[in-house]
Amino acid sequence: MSAPTSRALSFDTAAARYAAYRPGYPPALLDAVEELTGRPLYGSRAADIGAGTGIATRLLIARGAQVTAVEPGPGMAAELRRSLPSVPVIRGDGNSLPLATESADLITYAQSWHWTDPERSLPEALRVLRPGGALALWWNVSDHTVPWIADQGARLSGHLGETESVHGTPAGAGTRNLEGLPDAGFTRQLLRWSRTVPVDTHLANLATHSAFLVRDDDGGDSNRRFLAEEHARLTEVFPGGTVEESYVVELAVLTR
Repeated sequence: MSAPTSRALSFDTAAARYAAYRPGYPPALLDAVEELTGRPLYGSRAADIGAGTGIATRLLIARGAQVTAVEPGPGMAAELRRSLPSVPVIRGDGNSLPLATESADLITYAQSWHWTDPERSLPEALRVLRPGGALALWWNVSDHTVPWIADQGARLSGHLGETESVHGTPAGAGTRNLEGLPDAGFTRQLLRWSRTVPVDTHLANLATHSAFLVRDDDGGDSNRRFLAEEHARLTEVFPGGTVEESYVVELAVLTR
Protein backbone atom coordinates (compact mmCIF):
# COMPACT_ATOMS: atom_id res chain seq x y z
CA MET A 1 0.00 0.00 0.00
CA SER A 2 1.43 3.39 -1.01
CA ALA A 3 1.98 6.11 1.58
CA PRO A 4 -0.86 8.34 0.24
CA THR A 5 -3.24 5.36 0.19
CA SER A 6 -2.20 4.34 3.70
CA ARG A 7 -2.77 7.87 4.93
CA ALA A 8 -6.15 8.14 3.22
CA LEU A 9 -7.30 4.90 4.85
CA SER A 10 -5.97 5.91 8.28
CA PHE A 11 -9.41 7.37 9.08
CA ASP A 12 -10.77 3.82 9.44
CA THR A 13 -9.12 3.64 12.85
CA ALA A 14 -11.09 6.66 14.04
CA ALA A 15 -14.40 6.47 12.17
CA ALA A 16 -16.68 6.94 15.19
CA ARG A 17 -14.60 9.86 16.49
CA TYR A 18 -14.52 11.37 12.99
CA ALA A 19 -18.31 11.29 12.87
CA ALA A 20 -18.63 12.77 16.36
CA TYR A 21 -16.09 15.61 16.23
CA ARG A 22 -15.46 16.76 12.67
CA PRO A 23 -17.23 19.99 11.68
CA GLY A 24 -20.08 19.98 9.20
CA TYR A 25 -20.71 22.68 6.61
CA PRO A 26 -22.80 25.87 6.66
CA PRO A 27 -26.14 26.10 4.81
CA ALA A 28 -24.56 28.79 2.64
CA LEU A 29 -22.33 26.13 1.08
CA LEU A 30 -25.23 24.18 -0.38
CA ASP A 31 -26.89 27.45 -1.43
CA ALA A 32 -23.69 28.24 -3.36
CA VAL A 33 -23.62 24.78 -4.94
CA GLU A 34 -27.16 25.29 -6.22
CA GLU A 35 -26.31 28.77 -7.52
CA LEU A 36 -23.11 27.69 -9.29
CA THR A 37 -24.60 24.53 -10.79
CA GLY A 38 -27.77 26.33 -11.86
CA ARG A 39 -30.10 23.66 -10.54
CA PRO A 40 -31.73 22.73 -7.22
CA LEU A 41 -30.41 19.87 -5.13
CA TYR A 42 -33.96 18.66 -4.58
CA GLY A 43 -34.59 15.63 -6.75
CA SER A 44 -31.07 15.50 -8.17
CA ARG A 45 -29.20 12.20 -8.44
CA ALA A 46 -25.99 12.80 -6.50
CA ALA A 47 -22.89 10.72 -5.86
CA ASP A 48 -20.85 11.68 -2.79
CA ILE A 49 -17.32 10.39 -3.39
CA GLY A 50 -15.04 9.72 -0.45
CA ALA A 51 -18.17 10.12 1.64
CA GLY A 52 -16.47 9.10 4.88
CA THR A 53 -18.98 8.88 7.70
CA GLY A 54 -21.61 10.78 5.71
CA ILE A 55 -21.22 14.34 6.98
CA ALA A 56 -21.85 15.86 3.53
CA THR A 57 -24.13 12.99 2.48
CA ARG A 58 -26.53 13.86 5.29
CA LEU A 59 -26.70 17.53 4.25
CA LEU A 60 -27.35 16.63 0.61
CA ILE A 61 -30.18 14.31 1.65
CA ALA A 62 -31.67 17.07 3.81
CA ARG A 63 -31.83 19.22 0.65
CA GLY A 64 -33.77 16.51 -1.15
CA ALA A 65 -30.99 14.94 -3.22
CA GLN A 66 -31.03 11.21 -3.95
CA VAL A 67 -27.54 10.26 -2.81
CA THR A 68 -25.29 7.28 -3.45
CA ALA A 69 -22.21 7.26 -1.24
CA VAL A 70 -18.85 5.94 -2.48
CA GLU A 71 -16.20 5.27 0.19
CA PRO A 72 -12.94 3.27 0.02
CA GLY A 73 -12.42 2.66 3.75
CA PRO A 74 -14.28 -0.24 5.39
CA GLY A 75 -14.41 1.43 8.81
CA MET A 76 -15.72 4.72 7.47
CA ALA A 77 -18.24 2.92 5.24
CA ALA A 78 -19.49 0.89 8.22
CA GLU A 79 -20.00 4.06 10.26
CA LEU A 80 -21.89 5.65 7.36
CA ARG A 81 -24.15 2.60 7.02
CA ARG A 82 -24.80 2.65 10.76
CA SER A 83 -25.87 6.31 10.83
CA LEU A 84 -27.60 6.44 7.42
CA PRO A 85 -28.95 2.92 6.85
CA SER A 86 -31.18 3.95 3.94
CA VAL A 87 -28.32 5.38 1.85
CA PRO A 88 -26.69 3.10 -0.75
CA VAL A 89 -22.98 2.78 0.08
CA ILE A 90 -20.55 1.42 -2.52
CA ARG A 91 -16.93 0.62 -1.77
CA GLY A 92 -14.67 2.41 -4.24
CA ASP A 93 -12.58 5.52 -4.82
CA GLY A 94 -12.52 8.51 -7.11
CA ASN A 95 -9.86 7.19 -9.46
CA SER A 96 -12.14 4.44 -10.74
CA LEU A 97 -15.75 5.20 -9.91
CA PRO A 98 -18.03 2.15 -9.51
CA LEU A 99 -20.86 4.07 -11.18
CA ALA A 100 -22.56 3.91 -14.57
CA THR A 101 -21.76 6.38 -17.32
CA GLU A 102 -24.01 9.48 -17.35
CA SER A 103 -25.81 8.37 -14.18
CA ALA A 104 -25.41 11.42 -11.91
CA ASP A 105 -26.59 15.03 -11.94
CA LEU A 106 -24.08 15.99 -9.27
CA ILE A 107 -20.82 14.49 -8.02
CA THR A 108 -19.43 15.83 -4.75
CA TYR A 109 -16.07 15.49 -3.05
CA ALA A 110 -16.18 16.85 0.51
CA GLN A 111 -12.65 16.91 1.95
CA SER A 112 -11.67 14.06 -0.37
CA TRP A 113 -10.53 15.26 -3.82
CA HIS A 114 -6.92 15.63 -2.62
CA TRP A 115 -6.77 11.87 -2.03
CA THR A 116 -7.27 11.24 -5.77
CA ASP A 117 -5.07 11.44 -8.86
CA PRO A 118 -6.77 14.25 -10.86
CA GLU A 119 -5.49 12.84 -14.15
CA ARG A 120 -7.72 9.84 -13.44
CA SER A 121 -10.45 11.23 -11.18
CA LEU A 122 -11.47 14.19 -13.35
CA PRO A 123 -12.15 12.08 -16.49
CA GLU A 124 -13.99 9.59 -14.29
CA ALA A 125 -16.23 12.29 -12.83
CA LEU A 126 -17.00 13.66 -16.30
CA ARG A 127 -17.81 10.15 -17.50
CA VAL A 128 -20.35 9.59 -14.71
CA LEU A 129 -21.98 13.02 -15.01
CA ARG A 130 -24.97 13.50 -17.23
CA PRO A 131 -24.81 16.33 -19.81
CA GLY A 132 -25.35 19.52 -17.83
CA GLY A 133 -24.35 17.81 -14.60
CA ALA A 134 -21.79 19.29 -12.21
CA LEU A 135 -18.76 18.32 -10.15
CA ALA A 136 -18.50 20.10 -6.77
CA LEU A 137 -15.39 19.95 -4.60
CA TRP A 138 -15.02 21.56 -1.22
CA TRP A 139 -12.79 21.72 1.84
CA ASN A 140 -13.09 23.20 5.32
CA VAL A 141 -9.83 25.10 5.98
CA SER A 142 -9.10 26.78 9.31
CA ASP A 143 -8.99 30.56 8.99
CA HIS A 144 -5.44 31.67 9.80
CA THR A 145 -6.47 35.32 9.89
CA VAL A 146 -7.73 34.48 13.41
CA PRO A 147 -4.71 34.92 15.72
CA TRP A 148 -5.24 31.94 18.03
CA ILE A 149 -5.74 29.63 15.04
CA ALA A 150 -2.55 30.92 13.39
CA ASP A 151 -0.64 30.39 16.64
CA GLN A 152 -1.96 26.85 17.00
CA GLY A 153 -1.19 26.16 13.34
CA ALA A 154 2.47 27.00 13.95
CA ARG A 155 2.57 24.63 16.91
CA LEU A 156 0.88 21.89 14.89
CA SER A 157 3.43 22.26 12.11
CA GLY A 158 6.22 21.96 14.65
CA HIS A 159 4.70 18.87 16.25
CA LEU A 160 3.85 17.09 13.03
CA GLY A 161 7.01 18.04 11.21
CA GLU A 162 5.02 19.22 8.20
CA THR A 163 4.98 22.45 6.26
CA GLU A 164 1.19 22.20 6.13
CA SER A 165 -0.50 21.28 9.38
CA VAL A 166 -3.95 19.80 9.88
CA HIS A 167 -5.18 23.41 9.84
CA GLY A 168 -4.15 23.72 6.20
CA THR A 169 -2.55 26.91 4.94
CA PRO A 170 -3.66 30.47 5.68
CA ALA A 171 -6.95 31.20 3.96
CA GLY A 172 -7.34 34.17 1.70
CA ALA A 173 -6.49 35.13 -1.85
CA GLY A 174 -5.25 31.89 -3.37
CA THR A 175 -5.51 28.77 -1.26
CA ARG A 176 -3.74 25.45 -1.47
CA ASN A 177 -6.69 23.27 -2.49
CA LEU A 178 -8.10 25.61 -5.12
CA GLU A 179 -4.73 26.50 -6.62
CA GLY A 180 -3.94 22.82 -7.05
CA LEU A 181 -6.97 22.05 -9.22
CA PRO A 182 -6.61 21.09 -12.87
CA ASP A 183 -7.06 23.93 -15.36
CA ALA A 184 -10.47 22.67 -16.45
CA GLY A 185 -12.77 25.66 -16.01
CA PHE A 186 -13.69 25.39 -12.33
CA THR A 187 -15.63 28.26 -10.75
CA ARG A 188 -14.19 29.00 -7.32
CA GLN A 189 -15.74 30.55 -4.21
CA LEU A 190 -14.72 31.07 -0.58
CA LEU A 191 -17.28 30.92 2.26
CA ARG A 192 -16.47 31.89 5.82
CA TRP A 193 -18.25 30.33 8.79
CA SER A 194 -17.61 29.22 12.37
CA ARG A 195 -18.79 26.91 15.09
CA THR A 196 -18.43 27.20 18.88
CA VAL A 197 -17.44 23.99 20.65
CA PRO A 198 -15.91 22.86 23.95
CA VAL A 199 -12.11 22.78 24.05
CA ASP A 200 -12.22 18.99 24.35
CA THR A 201 -14.27 18.74 21.13
CA HIS A 202 -11.83 21.00 19.31
CA LEU A 203 -8.87 18.85 20.35
CA ALA A 204 -10.72 15.63 19.54
CA ASN A 205 -11.37 17.05 16.07
CA LEU A 206 -7.65 17.71 15.58
CA ALA A 207 -6.84 14.15 16.60
CA THR A 208 -9.00 12.71 13.80
CA HIS A 209 -6.80 14.20 11.07
CA SER A 210 -4.58 11.83 9.13
CA ALA A 211 -1.40 13.65 10.17
CA PHE A 212 -2.15 12.60 13.75
CA LEU A 213 -3.51 9.15 12.92
CA VAL A 214 -0.39 8.03 11.05
CA ARG A 215 2.00 9.37 13.71
CA ASP A 216 2.29 6.24 15.81
CA ASP A 217 6.05 5.71 16.01
CA ASP A 218 5.93 6.09 19.80
CA GLY A 219 2.56 4.48 20.41
CA GLY A 220 0.79 7.85 20.32
CA ASP A 221 2.58 9.27 23.37
CA SER A 222 3.79 12.41 21.55
CA ASN A 223 0.28 13.10 20.28
CA ARG A 224 -1.16 12.74 23.76
CA ARG A 225 1.47 15.10 25.20
CA PHE A 226 0.85 17.66 22.47
CA LEU A 227 -2.93 17.58 22.96
CA ALA A 228 -2.55 17.84 26.74
CA GLU A 229 -0.32 20.90 26.29
CA GLU A 230 -2.85 22.41 23.86
CA HIS A 231 -5.64 21.81 26.37
CA ALA A 232 -3.71 23.74 29.02
CA ARG A 233 -2.98 26.61 26.60
CA LEU A 234 -6.53 26.89 25.31
CA THR A 235 -8.21 26.75 28.69
CA GLU A 236 -5.95 29.59 29.77
CA VAL A 237 -6.83 31.65 26.69
CA PHE A 238 -10.53 30.63 26.80
CA PRO A 239 -11.40 30.30 30.51
CA GLY A 240 -15.04 29.67 29.62
CA GLY A 241 -14.02 26.32 28.19
CA THR A 242 -15.26 26.90 24.62
CA VAL A 243 -13.55 28.01 21.43
CA GLU A 244 -14.87 29.44 18.19
CA GLU A 245 -13.42 27.45 15.33
CA SER A 246 -13.35 29.73 12.28
CA TYR A 247 -13.27 28.18 8.81
CA VAL A 248 -13.13 29.11 5.17
CA VAL A 249 -14.85 26.62 2.88
CA GLU A 250 -12.96 26.41 -0.41
CA LEU A 251 -15.54 25.51 -3.07
CA ALA A 252 -14.96 24.66 -6.72
CA VAL A 253 -17.67 23.72 -9.24
CA LEU A 254 -17.27 22.42 -12.79
CA THR A 255 -20.25 21.89 -15.10
CA ARG A 256 -20.08 19.27 -17.81
